[in-house]
Amino acid sequence: MSRVGKQPIAIPSGVTVSVNPGEVAVKGAKGELKYKLLPEVSVEVKDGKAWVKPANKGTRARTLWGTSRNQISNMVEGVSKGFTRKMEIQGVGFRAAADKNYLTLALGYSHEIKYAIPAGIEIKCAKPTEIAVTGFDKKLVGQVAAEIRALRKPEPYKGKGVRYEGEYVRQKEGKKK
Repeated sequence: MSRVGKQPIAIPSGVTVSVNPGEVAVKGAKGELKYKLLPEVSVEVKDGKAWVKPANKGTRARTLWGTSRNQISNMVEGVSKGFTRKMEIQGVGFRAAADKNYLTLALGYSHEIKYAIPAGIEIKCAKPTEIAVTGFDKKLVGQVAAEIRALRKPEPYKGKGVRYEGEYVRQKEGKKK
């Protein structure tokens, strides 16, 4: 029995959840998201809550029950509140600047990196060393943040690079004489 799957998904005011055959669509103030339902899971909306149920008692249905419930829950939260992933840049001369379509990063290479911001994502730089990735699709926000981090991962000797806010980078000891 899935403990996560048993819980209902509270639908806040201003958000509509519509269940079509093989698909769940969630519409809110920030945007609209769709989730392709697998045949092992069914969704039912009543009394301002969405319930996810397994279609049968098989192992695959039970494994997808909690996963589908969390996916739909993240969609509801995304279209109502949105998601933000904060990142920090450490290193001498490392900086970031965001305009409408591009995030420009100086990360110690011989050239600046221009990262094209995808649709549905907003990137803000409060300081030259802080990046905030915001959007209504949790998966896309995480993917964009991971791609930015991959441009210069934090290295273990000085800790220079792009990291998530609060991420601990284990420092290695340097070369001994």
